[in-house]
Amino acid sequence: MEKLLEANPVEIPQVGDVLEGTVVHISSNSILLDLGPLGTGVVMGKEIKGGLETEKIKIGDKVGATLTDLENEDGLIELSIREASYEKAWDDLEAKVSAGDILSTKVLDANKGGLMVELNGITGFLPVSQLSSEHYPRVEDGDKNKILELLKRIIGQEIQVRILDADRETEKLIVSERAASSEKEKEVISKLDVGDIVEGEISGVVDFGAFVKFMPPYKTDGQESDKLEGLVHISELAWQLIQNPRDIVKTGDKVRARIIGIDDTRISLSMKALEKDPWSDIEKKYKVGDIVEGKVDKINPFGAFVYLDKDIHGLAHVSEFQEVYPGKKMEEVLYAGGSFQWKILSIEPKTHRMGLMLVKEGAKKSEEK
Repeated sequence: MEKLLEANPVEIPQVGDVLEGTVVHISSNSILLDLGPLGTGVVMGKEIKGGLETEKIKIGDKVGATLTDLENEDGLIELSIREASYEKAWDDLEAKVSAGDILSTKVLDANKGGLMVELNGITGFLPVSQLSSEHYPRVEDGDKNKILELLKRIIGQEIQVRILDADRETEKLIVSERAASSEKEKEVISKLDVGDIVEGEISGVVDFGAFVKFMPPYKTDGQESDKLEGLVHISELAWQLIQNPRDIVKTGDKVRARIIGIDDTRISLSMKALEKDPWSDIEKKYKVGDIVEGKVDKINPFGAFVYLDKDIHGLAHVSEFQEVYPGKKMEEVLYAGGSFQWKILSIEPKTHRMGLMLVKEGAKKSEEK
């Protein structure tokens, strides 16, 4: 090698450099490359057996290979196609991060934190938080084993992702399905209007409300990927006071809702907006000064929430309670689920507020309406 370089002066390559050569020979244990003035390079058998990088190579191909040894025991330049492919793969991934390209990838595996995917032969990670609404595992009790079970159903599927981070040094590749789907989602959402009525299915129930998957109310291709997802906040499920959304809906229920807000890709829905507001004609049923029976729903430091019927509730403030039972705590007299008599102090239909005062034991109810 040294004599060859002396006879034909060229810039001497260094270990780690990527050289380009033409494939001149392929056998079961080696590939020979013509490196021009540098002579002949060899890719050894350990890279050929089972190597994805060498499977499609044929004689006459120009390929890049990383220099691993300037002169091996046979006097040849030893090369690695695998290392060159690895570096090229990272170059390509880093370029795609800058470009914001959307890429197709296959899901290889799943764990409790997310999915393992492959891009350019490099394994990447897709966190659960970066899944699209279509694949996000909505598990009511947050059970990690149930989440993993749902994630495993995606293994083998082709999905669209966008690279969030590609760090060659730490070999960290993080991707997002949510970021890839957001552009199309934004386009679909842009055609929606606040006030539109949609029909869909409850896709998940959480402590703060319920998620609904629905087809846009305008014409689409009708494919699953066209579905959008919105949130019905607990306060928008029904007119009544709700402690647990699961008392109102469950996953799989068919529902109708009105769009009440659109913020980027977040869609806010209301089911109660399609029902008559029970407070709109409350004064036909209840009047200030009436003595009524009501059931205590819960007691807070500032008072007790009381249901007069399924939809109408009021607040008995602690200060009003002290006027009836000076020096006593509410919990000493009242309890959740207990029925008591109350005097209506105020009614505010627009803000859905009613002020109540506890009537002492023995007080008579107002005449039945």
